[in-house]
Amino acid sequence: MSDYIYELDAWPEFRWNVEHVSERLVSVSRHQGLLIGRMRALGFQLREEAVLANLTEEVIKSSEIEGENLDRDQVRSSIARRLGMDIGGLAAADRSVEGIVEMMLDATQNYDAPLTTERLFAWHAALFPTGHSGMHRIVVAGWRTTDSGPMQVVSGPINRGRVHFEAPEAGRLPAEMSAFLKALNASKAMDPVLEAAVAHLWFVTVHPFEDGNGRIARAIADMALARSEESPQRFYSMSSQIRAEREAYYKALETTQKGGLDITDWLLWFLDCLDRAFNGAEAILAAVIRKARFWDSIAMEPISARQALVLNRLLEGFEGNLTSSKWAVLTRTSPDTALRDIEDLTRRGVLMKDRKGGRSTSYSLPTPAAHALGAVARYVRQHAEIAVTDGARLLTPEEKARRTQAIRSTADEIERLAEAAQARSVVYSEFEKLLRRLMSYGSHPTNPLVSAVAEAIHNGARKSSANNALGRATRGQDREA
Repeated sequence: MSDYIYELDAWPEFRWNVEHVSERLVSVSRHQGLLIGRMRALGFQLREEAVLANLTEEVIKSSEIEGENLDRDQVRSSIARRLGMDIGGLAAADRSVEGIVEMMLDATQNYDAPLTTERLFAWHAALFPTGHSGMHRIVVAGWRTTDSGPMQVVSGPINRGRVHFEAPEAGRLPAEMSAFLKALNASKAMDPVLEAAVAHLWFVTVHPFEDGNGRIARAIADMALARSEESPQRFYSMSSQIRAEREAYYKALETTQKGGLDITDWLLWFLDCLDRAFNGAEAILAAVIRKARFWDSIAMEPISARQALVLNRLLEGFEGNLTSSKWAVLTRTSPDTALRDIEDLTRRGVLMKDRKGGRSTSYSLPTPAAHALGAVARYVRQHAEIAVTDGARLLTPEEKARRTQAIRSTADEIERLAEAAQARSVVYSEFEKLLRRLMSYGSHPTNPLVSAVAEAIHNGARKSSANNALGRATRGQDREA
């Protein structure tokens, strides 16, 4: 009786339930087409930002799956530099980061080039530039040998671990890899999305290298997915979704590798995971669009290079709380200069002070609602002294002074509502009450400013409603379980 799929006589003649798989494939392909179409409809700069964000996620998450954490700034800078993108403040990347970036970009940017032994060896050498995996010397740019012993996937304590999988013996590798590469490069009718799933399983089952097999398998899958779209531009990250479902991923692999040559369940899992990766791309796209809108909203504000550097870090997902000391480290300036930079931005509403103060004072970008409300408050203050009429009658100096003070007081209330919008969802009626009061005083914020508040509050309420619905559904599932 065979323990593993590669020991079966008909290996590697995979088969699957065409009806079940085709039904799922049609749905996934439709979702894929809608996402790609939407991304390609973006302007050039937004599209570049989306590609950079997704490639960065792909590289980072593929390494995280294997337990290796890469520096996000180094990865992003390395990708941007290789793609010729100007993102400012490029961080120097170490050799391990450069290597995996080089492999991933070769797989996706040169997706239509044949995959050869030499190309695989080049990828492997890029992953392990020192010839070591951790503290252990390994065979680099070559198939594993009998000297390294059995290639096993093990979990648990050393000497008492559970063997999840044992790869084919080293002597079989030249023939196994020859068959794999011949099949992958052959002109055939298999859908490229299915080819990505089959190639991933096939390669990781053969496990031809001493280390790096998972990352290379995912690069091969990305290459096949790029072929399916006939484009080097990556608008989603399969590795991010696999990382989120790592336990299910390893379970699906193990079950398939210990089963028969019918790989229907693996294909269905891969397609479902890919479909969820498309949903994840929507979040990245939303972040890219938010970043673009943010910069558009402050286009008339003077922003220094130091301030732009930190603002971009916040927009790209700054980890932890932003304090003046962290600002000083990021911009390599003195604490006093950092504080002046921050106070300048908070005064203009570009940054907001978090409610927790004292020695741990931290700062955040305003939420869309807070940003829109803050813009109204600033506009109202700036125009508070403009002469207004009460019907056909000009106000007396005393009346105008009282009216101006009332307008400024209302602007302060709008500012407080903006601060509240950082911590909770606000409703439009809260703003509308203040807006009506302003208009009764003769102060009229511009229509674009008022519309921006309405849109931000509406979108925030819709998102909150969706999150609440998701929470209720999750709690219901927990009760059923």
